Amino acid sequence: VQLQAFGGGLVQAGGSLRLSCAASGLSWSRYYMGWFRQAPGREREFVAAISWSGGSTYYADSEKGRFTISRDNAKNTAYLQMNSLKPEDAAVYYCAAKTGGYSDTRERYPYWGRGTQVTVSS
Repeated sequence: VQLQAFGGGLVQAGGSLRLSCAASGLSWSRYYMGWFRQAPGREREFVAAISWSGGSTYYADSEKGRFTISRDNAKNTAYLQMNSLKPEDAAVYYCAAKTGGYSDTRERYPYWGRGTQVTVSS
């Protein structure tokens, strides 16, 4: 199983970025996908998750209304659209995959991609 997150970069506060997570080596449409982030000196925290079909989405409270998770099962790719970015959103963002149902707990996700850095300037 390979997951690769990309699309990070430097953006001004209030700006937008779209992260992508490309997957291979798994039955993509059977997996829940999650996005997590980790800032320096902090624990890796849940950002958003999406069900197999894309019909159900879940967000951390601080991201509701600003971030949108989606997936394209034909492309084995998940996305995280991030709008109205704040300096506190700066972190390394990781995508992760799991079978079974929804979870916001990183230990429940067995598959992880390398992260992509998001930097937000004030």
